[in-house]
Amino acid sequence: MFPRCLILIALLAGCSGQPESSLSAAERDTLARTAEAHAHDTPVPSPAAATPPVAAVTGTTVSYGTVSGTPIQGYLVKPRKARGRLPGLIVIHEWWGLNDNVRDEAARLAAEGYVVLAVDLYGGRTASQPPDAMKLIQQLTANPAPAEENLRAAYAYLDKVEKAPRIGTLGWCLGGRWSLRSALLLPDQVDATVIYYGTVKADEAELARLQMPILGLFASKDRVVPAATVTAFEVTMQRLGKDVEIHMYEGADHGFANPSGTVYQAAAAEDAWRRTTAFLDEHLAR
Repeated sequence: MFPRCLILIALLAGCSGQPESSLSAAERDTLARTAEAHAHDTPVPSPAAATPPVAAVTGTTVSYGTVSGTPIQGYLVKPRKARGRLPGLIVIHEWWGLNDNVRDEAARLAAEGYVVLAVDLYGGRTASQPPDAMKLIQQLTANPAPAEENLRAAYAYLDKVEKAPRIGTLGWCLGGRWSLRSALLLPDQVDATVIYYGTVKADEAELARLQMPILGLFASKDRVVPAATVTAFEVTMQRLGKDVEIHMYEGADHGFANPSGTVYQAAAAEDAWRRTTAFLDEHLAR
């Protein structure tokens, strides 16, 4: 495990030109813990991405909007035999970016009966080594406004172009954090949210805005998203009377179900997939 101070020095020195002051103490700590968790990881396809879809799908790169006047592209995939309007799902990549593994996992989700838009919060960039991924995630964290505009555009594309009657969000790690953030950006528009071990919060004023059901899938050994923060999030949501379902996988670690990476844990990942598809079926497909 790398010393926390060395990780922060490496992270903040020359990564993106963003000043350290643009990151809060909590954000710097989360980034350092993310670096620790992924220090020896690589974006190889995990069994999650290697599992074939249950039905034939078609996928294509689409331009789904603009951010500051620049077109943004993602991967749109739907069942090959789709008829009529399908519920939509915004899929948000891990810290490696929108790579082929995420596209394959998007195809697997689409085969369950959804039009899936895998978004790109990194502007076409991906990483193959942890230091490069840290540069990308730090830039995103220091300047989140373009990503927020990006996700609003993704929602609008599924709503206006694909005519999806209901739209959900789903992401892993970085994408899990932004799945919740998407729900907070569009609290009365998003119909269901799935969070795979993304950073969560317990701010009542913020969480009170949420109107959609939320499924959270977390790991007891996670260094990035400690169990105590998950418990605080769950307690706050319950106190607010929100529809929240949290599952903590004992013995599992951060990234246990990622499309990319070397820490895949089959038992937890397969159970999480079953819970995810059942949740989406209940809240989006019906």
